[in-house]
Amino acid sequence: MLRATKKDFIYLKVFNKVLELFVKTAKLLLVMYFSSRMQAGRMLASMMFDKYRYENCVVVALDDGGVMVGAQIAIQLHCIITMMIIKEISLPRENKALGAMTTDGKFSYNNDFSGGEIEEFVEEYRGYIDEERIEKFHEINSLLGGGGLINANMLKHMNVILVSDGIADGMKLDLAQEFLKPIEIESLIVATPIASIPAIDKIHVMADAVFCLSVLDDYMNTEHYYDKNDVPEHKKIIETLENIVLKWK
Repeated sequence: MLRATKKDFIYLKVFNKVLELFVKTAKLLLVMYFSSRMQAGRMLASMMFDKYRYENCVVVALDDGGVMVGAQIAIQLHCIITMMIIKEISLPRENKALGAMTTDGKFSYNNDFSGGEIEEFVEEYRGYIDEERIEKFHEINSLLGGGGLINANMLKHMNVILVSDGIADGMKLDLAQEFLKPIEIESLIVATPIASIPAIDKIHVMADAVFCLSVLDDYMNTEHYYDKNDVPEHKKIIETLENIVLKWK
């Protein structure tokens, strides 16, 4: 019987380290980076053009960055774009948002947390959470005067395309799905340049079609994947929503 020597164990250890480095490098090579959200939007639009150019579609942006991506899709598909305001509430030292408030003023907890975790957070941060909810409610109301914001009537019998500049978890998707539940739509499509593996799993369950350029095993901050921060102030965002028809090609 052959016995492994000390040198064999050293070689095996080195081999495992090299293999680990190779796997990490391969993952990095699969990650896509974009010069801007406009570039990423054009790439998604080219993927969707043949199937949806002559369908009745409406783009629903889930965030300001989603407007910059979604505008390029709306331009190519000759459809309108609207925005669903979602204001996240995050706790100190927590990377994931605890919950969010939507255009209709409803607050929902992030389903990525268990019921027990949410109870602990609420117990410890009750005062902070209540203050944040009031602040986010006022922020939403201050934005509702602008045009281009979501209206249930414009979504009826339409192919609804949910767009974000990056989806790290399922919270915004859950909120959008809840909003759309009573509306009779033709189909639900999700388009995003980047998404985490858990997010893409959720999208495949909820959507009729998915367009994603890069699925990430280790999702960092969304801004990390764009060379240029091309998200303007909200006033410019509203102008983009209102004037999209003038840019149709």
